[in-house]
Amino acid sequence: MDEIEKRKEVYGICGECNEPGTGENWCQSCNAKRFEENFKNWTSGNKDIDELIQHSQLNAVHYKTCLEWIPYEKFQNVTYITRGGFGKIYSAKWPEGYIREWDIENQKWKRRIYHKVALKSLDNSFEINTDFLNEIKSYLQIYVWNIVYCYGITQDPNTKDYMMVSYYFKNGNLRNFYLNNSDNIKLCRLSKIANGLLNIHNSERIHKDFHSGNILCDTSFSISDLGMCQPANNKEKSDKKEGVYGVLPYMAPEVLRGYQYTKAADIYSFGIIMNEFLSEEIPFNDIPHDHILAIKICRGLRPKISEDIPKFLVDLIMKCWDFNAENRPSVKELYQILKLWNQEDEKSDSEIRAQMNEYYEKIREKKLKNRSNENESDSIKTHPQAIYTSRLLNFKDLPEPVNSSDLSSFQINADYIPSVSENLISECFDVQFSESEFGSVNHNYLSPITLIKQSADEKSANKQPAVEQPIRSHGSTPKMKYLNKKNQEKLKN
Repeated sequence: MDEIEKRKEVYGICGECNEPGTGENWCQSCNAKRFEENFKNWTSGNKDIDELIQHSQLNAVHYKTCLEWIPYEKFQNVTYITRGGFGKIYSAKWPEGYIREWDIENQKWKRRIYHKVALKSLDNSFEINTDFLNEIKSYLQIYVWNIVYCYGITQDPNTKDYMMVSYYFKNGNLRNFYLNNSDNIKLCRLSKIANGLLNIHNSERIHKDFHSGNILCDTSFSISDLGMCQPANNKEKSDKKEGVYGVLPYMAPEVLRGYQYTKAADIYSFGIIMNEFLSEEIPFNDIPHDHILAIKICRGLRPKISEDIPKFLVDLIMKCWDFNAENRPSVKELYQILKLWNQEDEKSDSEIRAQMNEYYEKIREKKLKNRSNENESDSIKTHPQAIYTSRLLNFKDLPEPVNSSDLSSFQINADYIPSVSENLISECFDVQFSESEFGSVNHNYLSPITLIKQSADEKSANKQPAVEQPIRSHGSTPKMKYLNKKNQEKLKN
């Protein structure tokens, strides 16, 4: 089946031009004409922004890749939420709402009315810079459900700063979520966060500012703040004189030393996020985020790992933390391992389920204790010089990164090894060596599930448990019918 036939089967045909749709209830060619006819009726006041919005409208194949210029007066109940690293964030009501599709019968846009949105400003962006435009472009290039959806751009009439208009997440960021909620599906949530990062890496881009403040929560989790996101093949080295932007506890040691930011640096950040989410403790919150901490990170210091976290998850966290970027797993490996463990967690009789239930109970007990005596809660005591918003960091004369003795000598304890079914192990092997979807993979990589299998075999044979091995590298045709999972798979194939 050729591409046109696939689109016809998945998206139906346009009710105006009778050509196959390009997205859910969307015809790119027809909608582009409508947008173009309206160009004369609006302007942002900035040529670069106008061109960006116009380009998105002319080329949108789906409503999620279509930007709008939204006059500020269109918003109601604008409320300040917090300050990020480079600007302020507000919530607002948007009565008109964002475009969903063209109403052929009434000849007007159908919209999601009375929609709550987030407004994110960038300081001094009245003189628009590439960081703001790059963030908008990144959202257009990576439009999947677990990346924040951007509706368009507006401008604060008082400061004249431009603002990105995006989906509003009622539960805030990941840290807000775990501090204020009890949760017993953390393996599921971690696999979805990994899937979001996988979508970024599959687009051959790197996040570059990945931390818990950039993971937003509603009914699910989505990754935000793609302003630092860049092509993965960008060979420019970080300028040590200028420094790098980020949140110190989440930054890989090689990045702190001024080396090029790679996908592996995002993996290091994921490991810090994973440990924070599971331990429910903010990394390095009791010490200053200064030059001394940067030196210690390069010398192998990592955040405390809670003894409540199951050992099979500790193993994965520590692999992400390796000082050698080549020794960290790929995001594809992370996602598939977490996805498979989550599948085991959903089985009532699995060992992983038993260990996760024990973990959840310990976390609940800890929260109850902290609430009964708030003064004993380490998680809410933050040093005044511990900074969790992105900023320019420029540390001189940092040592060559190494692993601490604890990290390099870590053993998998057979007493904590979950039993895993042969079918699950076979499925992992199938995933591990598949190159068709994700490109080349490291055939020398000894995954945590492989280690679990080896340790289980050795334990049954009364042998010593396996020591962790280092990772070596890394009909009629319907009119514009809605997209569903079955149709998505057809389009992929």
